[in-house]
Amino acid sequence: MTEAMTVTKPGEIVERALELSRADGCVVIVRESTTANLRWAGNALTTNGLTQGRQVTVIATVDGAEGTAAGVVSRSGVTVDGLADLVAAAERAARDAGPAEDAKPLVGGTRFGAGFDDAPARTSIEVFRDFAPALGEAFARARAGGRKLYGFAQHEMATTYVGNSAGLRARHDQPTGTFELNAKSADMSRSAWAGVATRDFTDVDIAATEAELEQRVGWAARRIDLPAGRYETLLPPSAVADLMIYLAWSAGARDAHEGRTVFSKPGGGTRVGEKLSTLPLTLLGDPAYPGLACAPFSTAVASGDASSVFDNGLPLEPTSWIADGVLSALPASRFSAELAGVPVAPEVDNLVLKSTGADRSLADMVASTERGLLLTCLWYIREVDPQTLLLTGLTRDGVYLVENGEVVGAVNNYRFNESPVDLLGRVTEAGRTERTMPREWGDYFSRAAMPPLRVPDFNMSSVSQAS
Repeated sequence: MTEAMTVTKPGEIVERALELSRADGCVVIVRESTTANLRWAGNALTTNGLTQGRQVTVIATVDGAEGTAAGVVSRSGVTVDGLADLVAAAERAARDAGPAEDAKPLVGGTRFGAGFDDAPARTSIEVFRDFAPALGEAFARARAGGRKLYGFAQHEMATTYVGNSAGLRARHDQPTGTFELNAKSADMSRSAWAGVATRDFTDVDIAATEAELEQRVGWAARRIDLPAGRYETLLPPSAVADLMIYLAWSAGARDAHEGRTVFSKPGGGTRVGEKLSTLPLTLLGDPAYPGLACAPFSTAVASGDASSVFDNGLPLEPTSWIADGVLSALPASRFSAELAGVPVAPEVDNLVLKSTGADRSLADMVASTERGLLLTCLWYIREVDPQTLLLTGLTRDGVYLVENGEVVGAVNNYRFNESPVDLLGRVTEAGRTERTMPREWGDYFSRAAMPPLRVPDFNMSSVSQAS
């Protein structure tokens, strides 16, 4: 039996690569994943499938008179036969590189090493065992009601193994599920969307989701044209998530310290300690947050503003980026924290926005609205100005007019121009925080919990023809 046949577990791949390394330091990351999916259109399943993949990253570090250099090489589908070439390629890249400005000692310890020698966790099409029959029942209801359902469901189980020459051994199993449902009227003129993020599909209520879309398609039977302008607007949790995720992605400590972002203090430094909202809003990341649990250690295959390949295995702790309305931390690697004079705060793969004491649902907020707009979601979000974090984008799949506490019809779509940082300072009400599915960024970041927000003057800058 050949070595390629006997060395198959990711933990063994890590150990073998470390044995092959002749560099001064070495980090090996193996990500093994399986993904199951269902797709449907016009009230009928169209495809289903199961895929699997493996990516191996080797980070070699080479010490020199002027500092430590790093070389990073990643390849897919690597077996043990290809490890020697992969390790050698990383070492060549390190020798050809100049000293890394973010060089730090590699992280040691086995705090997260439970199950390192075991096979990776896997998903299968069985994850949809209860979901698929419920979806079939939703198809039947939609057909009877003259609606068409489109969408997909996906479940990924990814296991990450990280080991290095300093003794680090870490493993994490990450389930990620998403469910997106789009309902259209029979003539395709009206459309409504809803999305759900889940760990295992046992908590997905298809009937409730389909009923919500039925209501929205019904609301759209009446069309009301409104001009561009500033409107009192209710942002649902999904739309809030897309804005807050972009805020978090733009909050790196180094860029702020160097004067390039909205979080830069005029004259130098960062805005940490400055009040951003009069409401007691807290934006946080927590690896152990219920329903949104994520990796408790840092993993990076490239260095950036808030991450470093030298920080692989760094423990992650609950971190409040904004605490009771005050900017309290910025994402920072060990290097960028030192540079900016802020605490080390690695990025966490979830995001939660809370308002102290808030417990009203979006429906409650609609009922107390005299006149305003209710959004479904945002999409095609792009940055206009990093100094203010001004974003532009479009509304999608339903903008509704609320009058005297009731939805009275659907209005046209808009292009919006808003800064999520400025918006936090103008929010007049936040509702109850709930798990949500970001529409725009859900393919990259789906672990979020957000409240609905009331903004008295949301800027709908122009009317859009997008549907």
